[in-house]
Amino acid sequence: MESQVPIVPFTALLYLLLLLLYLSPETCMGSTQRTQISPGFRATQINWIDNAGLFLLSNDSRFAFGFINSGADATKFLLGVIHLQTKKIVWAANRGTLIVNTDAFTFGGDGDVFLNSGKTTIWSTGTSSRGANSMSLDDSGNLVLLSNDSRLLWHSFDHPTDTLLSGQRFVEGMRLMSDPSSNNLSFHLEFAYGDARLFADFTPPQQYWSMRGDGRAIMNKAGDVSIHSANLTSNSWKFYDQNQDLLLQFILSGDANSSALWAATLSNDGSIAFLNLQSGVPEAKRIPEDSCDAPVSCKPYHICGSDRSCLCPPILGSNCEPDIAADLCNSTDGSVDLVKVGDGIGYSALRFTSPVMKSDIATCRDACVNNCSCLVMFFDGSSGNCFMFNHIGSLQQKSSNTNRNNSYSSFIKVSKNHGASATNSRKHIAIIVVIVIAIVTVLVLAAVIYAAIRRLRRKNPPFEPDSSEEDYFLESMSGRPVRFTYGELERATDNFSTKLGGGGFGSVYQGKLPDGTRIAVKKLEGIGQGKKEFRAEVSIIGSVHHLHLVRLKGFCAEGSHRLLAYEYMSRGSLDRWIFGGGICQLDWEKRFNIALGTAKGLAYLHEDCDLKIVHCDIKPENVLLDDNFLAKVSDFGLAKLMTREQSHVCTTMRGTRGYLAPEWITEYAISEKSDVYSYGMVLLEIVGGRKNYDPGEADSEKAHFPTYAWKMMEEGRLEEVVVNAGLEFDERVMRVVKVALWCIQEDVTMRPSMARVVKMLEGVVCVPQPPASSQMGFRLYSNLFKSIGSEGTSSGPSDGNGVTFISDMHLSGPR
Repeated sequence: MESQVPIVPFTALLYLLLLLLYLSPETCMGSTQRTQISPGFRATQINWIDNAGLFLLSNDSRFAFGFINSGADATKFLLGVIHLQTKKIVWAANRGTLIVNTDAFTFGGDGDVFLNSGKTTIWSTGTSSRGANSMSLDDSGNLVLLSNDSRLLWHSFDHPTDTLLSGQRFVEGMRLMSDPSSNNLSFHLEFAYGDARLFADFTPPQQYWSMRGDGRAIMNKAGDVSIHSANLTSNSWKFYDQNQDLLLQFILSGDANSSALWAATLSNDGSIAFLNLQSGVPEAKRIPEDSCDAPVSCKPYHICGSDRSCLCPPILGSNCEPDIAADLCNSTDGSVDLVKVGDGIGYSALRFTSPVMKSDIATCRDACVNNCSCLVMFFDGSSGNCFMFNHIGSLQQKSSNTNRNNSYSSFIKVSKNHGASATNSRKHIAIIVVIVIAIVTVLVLAAVIYAAIRRLRRKNPPFEPDSSEEDYFLESMSGRPVRFTYGELERATDNFSTKLGGGGFGSVYQGKLPDGTRIAVKKLEGIGQGKKEFRAEVSIIGSVHHLHLVRLKGFCAEGSHRLLAYEYMSRGSLDRWIFGGGICQLDWEKRFNIALGTAKGLAYLHEDCDLKIVHCDIKPENVLLDDNFLAKVSDFGLAKLMTREQSHVCTTMRGTRGYLAPEWITEYAISEKSDVYSYGMVLLEIVGGRKNYDPGEADSEKAHFPTYAWKMMEEGRLEEVVVNAGLEFDERVMRVVKVALWCIQEDVTMRPSMARVVKMLEGVVCVPQPPASSQMGFRLYSNLFKSIGSEGTSSGPSDGNGVTFISDMHLSGPR
């Protein structure tokens, strides 16, 4: 009888293999954009940095979903949908709570889709246990979540933020909400009282526009019928009743292209703007038609004029704010009064606000004075209507032929001594005017003299030794990299639009050369302080070539512009991965190869160059990683050159505190062994997945990591200092920790060379037990750092407890 293959065990083994592949950390490292994602998908911005954080595309590639830079801060992100051609964000999940590049988007196995910031869930579709099977992005820009049987479980069109798209139904019960304005005031659009209405979110909200009240709306059905829904279709915004009968429409543009894709956005100035996404051209037509009809067309209490100018009422003085107590309702001294702003001055909310009473102007004034919540009062002389507001935006004053506020008188509540202050201020105006005229006269004379001098200098240009010296240096440098013009790098970076990061000397932007080569462009600022560093960077890194050193593709020295163009390192700097939870995404093999590659790069600088190069600033921020996590040393702005005959070089203190060897602190002569010390500190951080000094550690003995590592070595518990990331503790880990402890010996002569460090890491030579004789000095050295940090003698970022991280303090000026 023939034997049969055991089908069930084989099937189980196959499923297990697929599961292991699925759960592998590498699945979240992939950077190929998708048109559909399934349960089990997880993404962070740092894993998708190659695609600008975007991991989901619509089929026609017009829209993308993922992590989008917030604009104001290069380290903060929105999770949202973006129109790729115009770069317009059309929907966002976390507008109120921005995230960092390690926060995760997850499509859970239970069908829930959510965004976590740390351990806190800040957004979710709420579809747990409903059979969610796939998420995709429609060509309309709608983010869609479907079940196993293709039922619609959730879609972004039902949860608008500040933008509506063509084909997106806006129905009763929904709100369109703007971002906050500079005064922290937001606006919303909703259906209320059977009409589409805009509100300013004061307390209580103030209406300032309605669709039925806009003279540009075309009525299609007369009568008192409530608006129930709206839709952007072709070139118009159409409004329907509950039976989907067309009530009215608002024409956006004269172009009636039925396939046009439009976006209507409620901006933070309270207006609705329309954008044709296909052409990228904003439509001139806006809502409201008159910008003065929005409460923040000018600052609070300013008057928006018919020419869109913003003027402060003279009665309020130079700061244009009422001089009143913050909490009038708790004041009993009767120290307030109403001052008249003027006649014919109204407010955008008056058309939509019911009067408090009908009276004469004296009664209206008394009512406002005696009402502690009343800050601004309007009286309509034609009807006797009295209006009071406890919050106010900008006021209105239109031309006489269009002014519907002609019959209004406006009053603002101020303290009783405000008038005296205004009188005193007027007395100073004449003096100020005289001073200003004198200053302007002097400035004009100075400008004339300066222009004359410049004309003379053009005829006989002076010799500029510093500029000529630098040009001669850059042009005569052997093996120098390509010299770009500023315009070439400006075009390569799309006008410096994609920022990768920044530092004291400037910012780094992503770019692409005409031949398709991706580059990272460092745009230096404040170069007057860093001219030597710029020359060092160009001359040193431009003349060396090694697998583990970042290549300098070119530079720009044009006028005041100083830029450096490097090869693009897609995984960013090492600190992103070993601090803040990123270490869990690096298995031991990657960590070991990063440590070994960094050591080989430094060994090349120390041993194999014509001139010995001491880097002087080795730290995780200066170790960059490519697609395959290959480590490359970067940032040679502080490097020092030494001849082979020199054993040391004297220099002032430079580098980053926490990675500096003791000889820097004592201002003794330094050598390449100072780089060895810094490398040892970085090696410990790679192993431990934490900074070398962390005052937030609950266990005080763990705060200074090198000291703790020495203690664990003495007690034979080196495995305590290693973040294993779920892997077995092997002989290589022990070897790496011992090498690190050799590198950070206080005695310079006891530290190995970087060439020997490479051999020890590779196992070519044995690694003896490091001596513990220098621990006392080492601990005193670490305590010196703590005291310096606590006294605030160094600049640098601070943690939430007010203690400065040693590893973040720079001693060489801005970097």
